[in-house]
Amino acid sequence: MKNFLKNFMRKLLMTIGIITLLEIVIAIGVGIYFLAQKESVPEKTFLELNLDTPLTEYKPDDPATLMMSEKETRVLDVVEALEKASEDERIMGLVAKVGSPRMGLARTQDIRDAVLAFRKKGKMAIAHSQGFGTGISGYYLSTAFEKIYLQPSGDIGLNGICWEGMFIKGALEKLGVVPRMSKRQEYKSGANFYTEKQFTDPHKEATCGVMNGMFGQVVRGIAEARELPEENVRSLMDYGLFLGQEALNAKLVDQIAYEDEVYEDIKKRMGEDIQFLSLMPYLDRAGRPNTDGEAIALIYGVGAIEPGKSKYRPLSGEAAMGSETVSEAFQAAVKDEDVKAIIFRINSPGGSYLASDTIWRETIRAKEAGKPVIASMGNVAGSGGYFVAMAADQIIAQPATITGSIGVYSGKMFTSGFWDKVGISWDEVHTSTNATMWRQTYDYTPEQWHLLQGTLDWVYADFTDKVASGRGMSAEDVLEVAKGRIWTGEDAINLGLVDELGGIPDAIRMAKAAAGLPEDAEICLKVFPKEKPWLEMLMEKGFMKRNENATAAAVSRMLEDIRPLLRMVNRMGLTRSRGLLSMPEMSGEGLD
Repeated sequence: MKNFLKNFMRKLLMTIGIITLLEIVIAIGVGIYFLAQKESVPEKTFLELNLDTPLTEYKPDDPATLMMSEKETRVLDVVEALEKASEDERIMGLVAKVGSPRMGLARTQDIRDAVLAFRKKGKMAIAHSQGFGTGISGYYLSTAFEKIYLQPSGDIGLNGICWEGMFIKGALEKLGVVPRMSKRQEYKSGANFYTEKQFTDPHKEATCGVMNGMFGQVVRGIAEARELPEENVRSLMDYGLFLGQEALNAKLVDQIAYEDEVYEDIKKRMGEDIQFLSLMPYLDRAGRPNTDGEAIALIYGVGAIEPGKSKYRPLSGEAAMGSETVSEAFQAAVKDEDVKAIIFRINSPGGSYLASDTIWRETIRAKEAGKPVIASMGNVAGSGGYFVAMAADQIIAQPATITGSIGVYSGKMFTSGFWDKVGISWDEVHTSTNATMWRQTYDYTPEQWHLLQGTLDWVYADFTDKVASGRGMSAEDVLEVAKGRIWTGEDAINLGLVDELGGIPDAIRMAKAAAGLPEDAEICLKVFPKEKPWLEMLMEKGFMKRNENATAAAVSRMLEDIRPLLRMVNRMGLTRSRGLLSMPEMSGEGLD
């Protein structure tokens, strides 16, 4: 029996070893095959880009994420591909399918800027759409192109912007739940979700300020691109919906045509020998820019800020910025002697104060080590999202970046009334006077409420003091622009919270200058944490699983159906607690 077990274990281990070796050999063979099959870019090429689907900022590259979601094109992919193509003589132009991309206005401005820069190099750029839906961001994006085609049955929904805030105080009252919340200061509206039934005056003032600022940016952009007076564009927005011929008559589009007719027009202009190539395959064939020269680190901070590792939650479609992951990325970039500067790309509504402070400390340490830090802010850098940016040497944002929310709130739900309604009673024993402070079945005692106020005062003072130090502002000036209020990036630059307006290419330019490099210097953009090599990712994903892409697509479609519900549940705080440095979530129509 003993010999049998030994032989069995030996054969089992040998089998596992052989299978592992075969997987490695096959993976290497697959890689060599694809390298050998790598095609070149045709001499006359028109690039294709699908902007009818969202672009992502960044997703952590864990295998679970890869298996449960389709690969999405990143903002950086589009920016780099168009940068590369603008200098490529083989590339004649770009044709993009645009619809209702649902990627946020600041991210839309990132892509819009990239298209405009592409055109400045003499390249043709054409947009076509089956219909732009009810949001204005898709049409706003399309105005960066020199010619816009609209399907005859398509429409443009220039309905302006409507933001809604959901308030659950009435529901909590019916349930017998009492929100015990406190905030610093009056514009910090995250707690209003629980404590109000409608916008407070400060909440409405701040929201209208951001909404009207974004609306003005869109109106100016459309007016300039379509050579229309701003007053006319505002009037068109009041009218709202334009069907195909109406859109043409209003000079919102250049031609009514189906997609196949758009491609026929391109062939007539460029010749029948014109080839079409999607953006990502082009990037694979031509090679990325920013891969050779002095190193500049790129660190992503995306999602709600939490302790621990960065992660992506496929069920809700939300990312989390883990303080451990981001801190390790900063430390690795500082340790890398080749890295001359760091770009910290942030897209976050905030979250945990402790996690935010941990990341803030790493930006300080990087600067002390002689590595300049440039914070580049995406759709939102609010509350903790601004906290992690404020120590950077310079901060850049898009005009529509939601910025600030310098404030804090905290509290709990007092649920005793609810349990009474359903006939459930609770009892407890405790060791210390304030052991029940965070128990939801007990209201705050006067002493506990006093402790909470002291904590909020301390965190708010720490936040504003660090803003003053990082931004070189007086305490009085910081307190004037803080109070928990959100601003657009365009407003923030005038308030001293931001240094420049722009996207990733501008952040690279600023990083070069901070590192003492010439503006035209070649650079190598190194992502930290280091992106895993394709072979490692292939092995982790289990490359021998067939129909993987189809499975991922099916799962992604299923998740799209349930994500709105899960996001609402998250907003209500039922799945996880929200951090002290969180900003309110807003939903509505107009910008999607």
